[in-house]
Amino acid sequence: MSNPKKPVVVYGASGYTGRLVCEYLREYNIPFIAAGRSADKLHAAMKANVPGIETANYEVVEVQHTVEALTELFKGASVVLNTVGPFARFGPEVVKACLAAKCHYTDTTGEQDWLITLEEQFGAKFAAAGLLLSPGLAQMYTTGEIAAQLCLETPGLDTLDIAVFWGGSPTIASTMTILVNAAMSKAYYLEQNQYVEWQADAGLYNLSIPGQHEAALALPWGGTSHPVWFKKDPRVANVKVLGGVFNKPLMLGVPQIVAAALKATEGMNDEDRYAALAQTAAGVMNSMPPRENPRINKSVDSVHASGPLARAHCTIFGNCNYKQTGLLQAFAAASLLQQAPRRIGFASGCQAFGHRELLGTLKSFGLVMDPILTVHQ
Repeated sequence: MSNPKKPVVVYGASGYTGRLVCEYLREYNIPFIAAGRSADKLHAAMKANVPGIETANYEVVEVQHTVEALTELFKGASVVLNTVGPFARFGPEVVKACLAAKCHYTDTTGEQDWLITLEEQFGAKFAAAGLLLSPGLAQMYTTGEIAAQLCLETPGLDTLDIAVFWGGSPTIASTMTILVNAAMSKAYYLEQNQYVEWQADAGLYNLSIPGQHEAALALPWGGTSHPVWFKKDPRVANVKVLGGVFNKPLMLGVPQIVAAALKATEGMNDEDRYAALAQTAAGVMNSMPPRENPRINKSVDSVHASGPLARAHCTIFGNCNYKQTGLLQAFAAASLLQQAPRRIGFASGCQAFGHRELLGTLKSFGLVMDPILTVHQ
Protein backbone atom coordinates (compact mmCIF):
# COMPACT_ATOMS: atom_id res chain seq x y z
CA MET A 1 0.00 0.00 0.00
CA SER A 2 1.49 3.39 -1.02
CA ASN A 3 1.95 6.22 1.46
CA PRO A 4 -0.69 8.97 1.25
CA LYS A 5 0.34 12.29 -0.29
CA LYS A 6 1.71 14.77 2.21
CA PRO A 7 -0.83 17.60 2.59
CA VAL A 8 1.50 20.60 2.21
CA VAL A 9 3.98 21.49 -0.53
CA VAL A 10 6.68 24.11 0.12
CA TYR A 11 7.82 25.25 -3.30
CA GLY A 12 11.26 26.84 -3.21
CA ALA A 13 12.12 25.08 0.04
CA SER A 14 15.90 25.45 -0.39
CA GLY A 15 15.73 29.26 -0.29
CA TYR A 16 16.14 31.40 2.83
CA THR A 17 12.42 31.86 3.44
CA GLY A 18 11.49 28.35 2.31
CA ARG A 19 13.76 26.83 4.93
CA LEU A 20 12.03 28.81 7.66
CA VAL A 21 8.61 27.71 6.41
CA CYS A 22 9.78 24.10 6.69
CA GLU A 23 11.11 24.76 10.18
CA TYR A 24 7.74 25.97 11.43
CA LEU A 25 5.83 23.21 9.64
CA ARG A 26 7.98 20.81 11.66
CA GLU A 27 6.99 22.64 14.84
CA TYR A 28 3.31 22.27 13.86
CA ASN A 29 3.98 18.57 13.18
CA ILE A 30 2.65 18.92 9.63
CA PRO A 31 3.97 16.49 6.98
CA PHE A 32 5.28 18.35 3.94
CA ILE A 33 7.00 18.04 0.60
CA ALA A 34 10.11 20.20 0.15
CA ALA A 35 10.00 20.92 -3.57
CA GLY A 36 12.21 22.79 -6.00
CA ARG A 37 14.30 22.48 -9.13
CA SER A 38 17.33 20.80 -7.50
CA ALA A 39 17.07 17.77 -5.22
CA ASP A 40 20.71 18.19 -4.16
CA LYS A 41 20.12 21.77 -2.99
CA LEU A 42 16.92 20.75 -1.23
CA HIS A 43 18.57 17.87 0.66
CA ALA A 44 21.50 20.11 1.65
CA ALA A 45 19.21 22.92 2.83
CA MET A 46 17.02 20.61 4.90
CA LYS A 47 19.99 18.97 6.64
CA ALA A 48 22.06 22.10 7.22
CA ASN A 49 19.51 24.87 7.70
CA VAL A 50 16.32 23.45 9.26
CA PRO A 51 16.80 22.79 12.99
CA GLY A 52 15.25 19.52 14.13
CA ILE A 53 14.64 18.31 10.58
CA GLU A 54 15.42 14.74 11.68
CA THR A 55 12.09 14.75 13.55
CA ALA A 56 10.05 16.10 10.61
CA ASN A 57 7.80 14.04 8.37
CA TYR A 58 8.87 15.25 4.95
CA GLU A 59 10.18 14.27 1.58
CA VAL A 60 12.25 16.05 -1.05
CA VAL A 61 10.93 16.27 -4.61
CA GLU A 62 12.73 17.74 -7.60
CA VAL A 63 10.28 19.22 -10.10
CA GLN A 64 10.43 21.14 -13.35
CA HIS A 65 8.91 24.61 -13.37
CA THR A 66 6.04 23.86 -15.73
CA VAL A 67 2.30 23.83 -15.17
CA GLU A 68 2.13 20.14 -16.07
CA ALA A 69 4.92 19.01 -13.74
CA LEU A 70 3.72 21.17 -10.87
CA THR A 71 0.12 19.99 -11.29
CA GLU A 72 1.26 16.39 -11.04
CA LEU A 73 3.25 17.21 -7.89
CA PHE A 74 0.39 19.11 -6.25
CA LYS A 75 -2.31 16.50 -6.91
CA GLY A 76 -3.43 14.94 -3.64
CA ALA A 77 -2.02 17.78 -1.52
CA SER A 78 -4.20 20.48 0.06
CA VAL A 79 -1.98 23.56 0.41
CA VAL A 80 0.90 25.00 -1.61
CA LEU A 81 3.20 27.54 0.07
CA ASN A 82 5.12 29.28 -2.70
CA THR A 83 8.39 31.12 -1.97
CA VAL A 84 9.78 31.27 -5.53
CA GLY A 85 10.13 34.84 -6.78
CA PRO A 86 10.07 37.19 -8.50
CA PHE A 87 6.48 36.05 -8.49
CA ALA A 88 5.32 38.01 -11.52
CA ARG A 89 7.83 35.95 -13.51
CA PHE A 90 7.67 32.53 -11.82
CA GLY A 91 4.26 32.61 -10.13
CA PRO A 92 1.77 31.99 -12.98
CA GLU A 93 2.76 28.36 -13.46
CA VAL A 94 2.36 27.66 -9.72
CA VAL A 95 -1.04 29.33 -9.49
CA LYS A 96 -2.36 27.54 -12.58
CA ALA A 97 -1.12 24.22 -11.19
CA CYS A 98 -2.79 24.89 -7.82
CA LEU A 99 -6.10 25.57 -9.55
CA ALA A 100 -5.78 22.41 -11.65
CA ALA A 101 -4.82 20.29 -8.62
CA LYS A 102 -7.43 21.93 -6.36
CA CYS A 103 -4.96 23.27 -3.79
CA HIS A 104 -5.08 26.41 -1.66
CA TYR A 105 -2.31 28.86 -2.58
CA THR A 106 -0.24 31.27 -0.47
CA ASP A 107 3.00 33.06 -1.20
CA THR A 108 5.44 35.56 0.31
CA THR A 109 5.35 38.20 -2.42
CA GLY A 110 5.64 41.93 -2.05
CA GLU A 111 5.11 42.57 -5.76
CA GLN A 112 2.08 44.82 -6.07
CA ASP A 113 1.65 44.13 -9.78
CA TRP A 114 1.52 40.38 -9.03
CA LEU A 115 -1.28 40.88 -6.51
CA ILE A 116 -3.29 42.97 -8.96
CA THR A 117 -2.80 40.31 -11.65
CA LEU A 118 -3.86 37.52 -9.29
CA GLU A 119 -7.02 39.31 -8.23
CA GLU A 120 -8.00 40.17 -11.81
CA GLN A 121 -7.13 36.88 -13.50
CA PHE A 122 -7.48 34.19 -10.84
CA GLY A 123 -9.52 35.48 -7.89
CA ALA A 124 -12.93 34.49 -9.26
CA LYS A 125 -11.62 31.12 -10.50
CA PHE A 126 -10.24 30.19 -7.08
CA ALA A 127 -13.46 31.34 -5.40
CA ALA A 128 -15.56 29.22 -7.77
CA ALA A 129 -13.39 26.21 -6.85
CA GLY A 130 -13.76 26.92 -3.10
CA LEU A 131 -10.03 27.64 -2.82
CA LEU A 132 -8.01 30.36 -1.12
CA LEU A 133 -5.64 32.56 -3.15
CA SER A 134 -3.59 34.47 -0.57
CA PRO A 135 -0.42 36.19 -1.82
CA GLY A 136 1.81 38.36 0.35
CA LEU A 137 1.51 36.38 3.59
CA ALA A 138 4.73 37.78 5.06
CA GLN A 139 6.01 40.06 7.80
CA MET A 140 6.46 43.12 5.63
CA TYR A 141 2.81 43.05 4.67
CA THR A 142 0.77 40.93 7.06
CA THR A 143 2.13 42.28 10.35
CA GLY A 144 1.40 45.82 9.15
CA GLU A 145 -2.04 44.68 8.04
CA ILE A 146 -2.67 43.30 11.53
CA ALA A 147 -1.87 46.75 12.95
CA ALA A 148 -4.17 48.38 10.39
CA GLN A 149 -7.01 46.01 11.20
CA LEU A 150 -6.63 46.72 14.92
CA CYS A 151 -7.01 50.44 14.16
CA LEU A 152 -10.04 49.78 11.96
CA GLU A 153 -11.86 48.15 14.85
CA THR A 154 -12.65 51.78 15.70
CA PRO A 155 -15.46 53.02 13.40
CA GLY A 156 -15.06 56.20 11.37
CA LEU A 157 -11.49 55.70 10.11
CA ASP A 158 -10.95 55.75 6.34
CA THR A 159 -7.26 56.59 5.82
CA LEU A 160 -4.24 54.37 6.54
CA ASP A 161 -0.70 55.72 6.76
CA ILE A 162 1.54 52.65 7.14
CA ALA A 163 5.26 52.32 7.89
CA VAL A 164 7.13 49.01 7.86
CA PHE A 165 10.75 48.70 9.03
CA TRP A 166 13.08 45.86 9.83
CA GLY A 167 16.69 45.23 10.74
CA GLY A 168 18.88 43.18 8.43
CA SER A 169 19.49 42.78 4.72
CA PRO A 170 17.27 41.54 1.90
CA THR A 171 17.83 37.97 0.75
CA ILE A 172 19.13 37.12 -2.72
CA ALA A 173 15.56 36.67 -3.99
CA SER A 174 14.36 39.89 -2.34
CA THR A 175 17.18 41.88 -3.93
CA MET A 176 16.22 40.52 -7.34
CA THR A 177 12.56 41.33 -6.72
CA ILE A 178 13.38 44.93 -5.75
CA LEU A 179 15.25 45.51 -9.01
CA VAL A 180 12.66 43.77 -11.18
CA ASN A 181 9.85 45.76 -9.56
CA ALA A 182 11.67 49.05 -10.11
CA ALA A 183 12.52 48.29 -13.74
CA MET A 184 9.40 46.49 -14.95
CA SER A 185 6.38 47.66 -12.95
CA LYS A 186 4.78 50.72 -11.36
CA ALA A 187 4.02 51.36 -7.69
CA TYR A 188 0.64 52.64 -6.52
CA TYR A 189 -0.99 54.03 -3.41
CA LEU A 190 -4.73 54.24 -2.86
CA GLU A 191 -6.53 57.59 -3.02
CA GLN A 192 -10.32 57.68 -2.81
CA ASN A 193 -10.41 53.97 -3.73
CA GLN A 194 -8.37 54.51 -6.91
CA TYR A 195 -4.78 53.52 -7.62
CA VAL A 196 -2.47 56.52 -7.97
CA GLU A 197 1.11 56.08 -9.15
CA TRP A 198 3.94 57.01 -6.81
CA GLN A 199 6.40 59.51 -8.28
CA ALA A 200 9.09 57.23 -9.66
CA ASP A 201 12.01 59.63 -9.20
CA ALA A 202 11.06 61.02 -5.77
CA GLY A 203 13.97 59.28 -4.06
CA LEU A 204 14.08 58.56 -0.36
CA TYR A 205 11.48 59.77 2.14
CA ASN A 206 12.32 60.88 5.69
CA LEU A 207 10.03 59.18 8.14
CA SER A 208 9.39 59.40 11.88
CA ILE A 209 8.89 55.94 13.31
CA PRO A 210 8.05 54.92 16.88
CA GLY A 211 10.80 53.88 19.24
CA GLN A 212 13.67 56.09 18.06
CA HIS A 213 14.60 59.76 17.80
CA GLU A 214 16.53 59.51 14.54
CA ALA A 215 14.48 59.89 11.36
CA ALA A 216 14.43 56.81 9.16
CA LEU A 217 14.79 56.61 5.39
CA ALA A 218 11.99 54.95 3.47
CA LEU A 219 10.78 54.05 0.00
CA PRO A 220 7.36 53.05 -1.40
CA TRP A 221 8.94 49.59 -1.82
CA GLY A 222 6.96 48.76 -4.94
CA GLY A 223 3.71 50.03 -3.43
CA THR A 224 3.33 46.91 -1.22
CA SER A 225 0.26 44.72 -0.82
CA HIS A 226 -1.85 46.95 1.41
CA PRO A 227 -3.46 49.22 -1.22
CA VAL A 228 -4.63 46.11 -3.09
CA TRP A 229 -6.02 44.41 -0.01
CA PHE A 230 -7.92 47.48 1.20
CA LYS A 231 -9.18 48.71 -2.19
CA LYS A 232 -12.46 46.85 -1.76
CA ASP A 233 -12.78 47.35 1.99
CA PRO A 234 -15.81 49.63 2.45
CA ARG A 235 -14.22 51.22 5.52
CA VAL A 236 -11.10 52.41 3.71
CA ALA A 237 -10.59 55.04 0.99
CA ASN A 238 -6.89 55.93 1.23
CA VAL A 239 -3.74 53.85 1.83
CA LYS A 240 -0.09 54.90 1.64
CA VAL A 241 2.80 52.67 2.65
CA LEU A 242 6.49 53.43 3.10
CA GLY A 243 9.11 50.98 4.29
CA GLY A 244 12.78 50.20 4.61
CA VAL A 245 15.59 48.80 6.68
CA PHE A 246 17.16 50.46 9.71
CA ASN A 247 20.57 50.33 7.98
CA LYS A 248 20.94 53.90 6.66
CA PRO A 249 23.93 53.30 4.34
CA LEU A 250 22.04 50.44 2.72
CA MET A 251 18.96 52.60 2.21
CA LEU A 252 21.05 55.43 0.76
CA GLY A 253 22.44 53.00 -1.78
CA VAL A 254 19.12 51.58 -2.99
CA PRO A 255 18.07 54.49 -5.29
CA GLN A 256 21.55 54.57 -6.83
CA ILE A 257 21.54 50.83 -7.50
CA VAL A 258 18.06 51.00 -9.00
CA ALA A 259 18.91 54.03 -11.16
CA ALA A 260 22.03 52.33 -12.49
CA ALA A 261 20.09 49.16 -13.26
CA LEU A 262 17.38 51.11 -15.09
CA LYS A 263 19.93 52.96 -17.20
CA ALA A 264 21.85 49.79 -18.02
CA THR A 265 18.71 47.94 -19.15
CA GLU A 266 17.07 50.80 -21.05
CA GLY A 267 15.74 49.67 -24.43
CA MET A 268 16.12 45.94 -23.72
CA ASN A 269 13.35 43.43 -24.28
CA ASP A 270 11.91 41.75 -21.19
CA GLU A 271 14.07 38.62 -21.39
CA ASP A 272 17.35 40.51 -21.83
CA ARG A 273 16.36 43.02 -19.17
CA TYR A 274 15.56 40.27 -16.70
CA ALA A 275 18.92 38.58 -17.33
CA ALA A 276 20.76 41.87 -16.84
CA LEU A 277 18.84 42.61 -13.63
CA ALA A 278 19.68 39.14 -12.32
CA GLN A 279 23.36 39.86 -12.91
CA THR A 280 23.09 43.22 -11.12
CA ALA A 281 21.24 41.62 -8.19
CA ALA A 282 23.95 38.98 -7.86
CA GLY A 283 26.53 41.74 -7.62
CA VAL A 284 24.58 43.39 -4.79
CA MET A 285 23.68 40.25 -2.79
CA ASN A 286 25.11 36.88 -3.81
CA SER A 287 25.03 34.94 -0.54
CA MET A 288 22.40 33.92 1.98
CA PRO A 289 22.08 36.26 4.98
CA PRO A 290 22.93 34.67 8.34
CA ARG A 291 20.19 33.20 10.49
CA GLU A 292 18.32 36.02 12.20
CA ASN A 293 19.29 37.23 15.67
CA PRO A 294 16.42 38.78 17.68
CA ARG A 295 18.83 41.26 19.27
CA ILE A 296 19.76 42.58 15.82
CA ASN A 297 16.91 41.78 13.46
CA LYS A 298 14.10 43.89 14.91
CA SER A 299 10.91 44.99 13.20
CA VAL A 300 8.51 47.90 13.59
CA ASP A 301 5.07 48.10 12.00
CA SER A 302 3.32 51.41 12.56
CA VAL A 303 -0.12 52.49 11.34
CA HIS A 304 -1.73 55.91 11.72
CA ALA A 305 -5.41 55.61 10.88
CA SER A 306 -7.58 58.69 10.55
CA GLY A 307 -11.06 59.83 9.66
CA PRO A 308 -13.03 63.07 9.77
CA LEU A 309 -13.43 62.94 13.56
CA ALA A 310 -11.31 60.02 14.76
CA ARG A 311 -7.69 58.97 15.07
CA ALA A 312 -5.97 55.71 15.97
CA HIS A 313 -2.34 54.65 16.06
CA CYS A 314 -1.03 51.11 16.36
CA THR A 315 2.58 50.00 16.68
CA ILE A 316 3.76 46.40 16.68
CA PHE A 317 7.37 45.88 17.74
CA GLY A 318 8.84 42.53 16.81
CA ASN A 319 11.94 40.66 15.79
CA CYS A 320 13.18 38.35 13.03
CA ASN A 321 11.00 39.38 10.10
CA TYR A 322 11.84 36.31 8.00
CA LYS A 323 10.93 34.04 10.90
CA GLN A 324 7.63 35.89 11.15
CA THR A 325 7.07 35.12 7.49
CA GLY A 326 7.92 31.44 7.93
CA LEU A 327 5.55 31.16 10.89
CA LEU A 328 2.69 32.94 9.12
CA GLN A 329 2.99 30.53 6.20
CA ALA A 330 3.05 27.47 8.47
CA PHE A 331 0.07 28.73 10.48
CA ALA A 332 -1.88 29.25 7.25
CA ALA A 333 -1.24 25.65 6.29
CA ALA A 334 -2.21 24.39 9.74
CA SER A 335 -5.45 26.37 9.67
CA LEU A 336 -6.39 25.34 6.12
CA LEU A 337 -5.86 21.67 6.94
CA GLN A 338 -8.39 21.92 9.79
CA GLN A 339 -11.06 24.33 8.61
CA ALA A 340 -12.18 26.46 5.70
CA PRO A 341 -10.77 29.99 5.49
CA ARG A 342 -12.94 32.94 6.41
CA ARG A 343 -12.84 34.03 2.77
CA ILE A 344 -12.21 32.05 -0.41
CA GLY A 345 -10.76 33.38 -3.63
CA PHE A 346 -8.39 36.34 -3.46
CA ALA A 347 -7.82 37.37 0.17
CA SER A 348 -5.14 38.72 2.45
CA GLY A 349 -3.87 36.77 5.44
CA CYS A 350 -6.05 38.78 7.83
CA GLN A 351 -9.10 38.43 5.61
CA ALA A 352 -8.58 34.67 5.34
CA PHE A 353 -7.56 33.80 8.89
CA GLY A 354 -8.40 36.77 11.14
CA HIS A 355 -6.01 39.49 12.29
CA ARG A 356 -6.27 38.63 15.98
CA GLU A 357 -5.62 34.95 15.25
CA LEU A 358 -2.46 35.83 13.30
CA LEU A 359 -1.36 38.25 16.02
CA GLY A 360 -1.85 35.58 18.69
CA THR A 361 0.28 33.16 16.70
CA LEU A 362 3.15 35.63 16.30
CA LYS A 363 2.99 36.45 20.01
CA SER A 364 2.91 32.81 21.07
CA PHE A 365 6.18 32.16 19.27
CA GLY A 366 7.87 35.24 20.77
CA LEU A 367 8.13 37.19 17.53
CA VAL A 368 6.05 40.29 18.39
CA MET A 369 5.08 42.26 21.49
CA ASP A 370 1.59 43.25 22.50
CA PRO A 371 0.47 46.00 20.08
CA ILE A 372 0.51 49.57 21.41
CA LEU A 373 -2.84 51.00 20.37
CA THR A 374 -4.12 54.50 21.07
CA VAL A 375 -7.53 55.78 19.96
CA HIS A 376 -8.98 59.31 19.98
CA GLN A 377 -12.58 60.07 19.03
